[in-house]
Amino acid sequence: HELKTPITSIKGFAELLAGGLVKDERKSREYLLRIRDESERMTSIIEDILKISSLEAEEYHPPLTQVDLLEVAKEAVDQVSHEAQKNGITVTAQGESVTILAFREDVFQMISNLVDNAVKYTPAGGAVTLRAVGYELFCRVDVTDTGPGIPESEQARIFQRFYRSPSASEAEGVGIGLYLARQIAAGQGGYLKVSSRPGEGSTFSLFLPRAEERT
Repeated sequence: HELKTPITSIKGFAELLAGGLVKDERKSREYLLRIRDESERMTSIIEDILKISSLEAEEYHPPLTQVDLLEVAKEAVDQVSHEAQKNGITVTAQGESVTILAFREDVFQMISNLVDNAVKYTPAGGAVTLRAVGYELFCRVDVTDTGPGIPESEQARIFQRFYRSPSASEAEGVGIGLYLARQIAAGQGGYLKVSSRPGEGSTFSLFLPRAEERT
């Protein structure tokens, strides 16, 4: 369904433009931008599905470098800040500067997925907070929101591939973001968990090994 929707939009707008049915230049630009946005959305979904296939087949071996977890967390905040501000949501990153050995793009994708979800389900006027914490063997980044929370009965299921909560049926999504984040974390010797109660928000905690533990 999530692939069919952008394809249908692209086809519809392209047919209007190709058929000369749009005479207004401003409207033409708007349709072209919609085609671009839907194409990018579809490309992102396909790339995620391909990465999942590689991870499951144990064929994914990206280069590892030293990565500052707090620095990446702040970049993830910057990426969503505009959209969050439009909805009156405050997003901040704080904590320790902790170094891990990882593929930077993957770390950014994991944290971004968590932040995107947090912003998506946090009501206007709420807050999303990221915190990086270092331990002797592991480091952790928490993504805490003030959203509706997740029932205990669903907390294991939300990490399943393509699972969408009935309460989230109106929100955009494919149901692979959390699954992909957990798969990437596992491939780097880490893990992802959630702590939540209905009406009290949620905290997703990403654990990854310290750089010195993987050398």
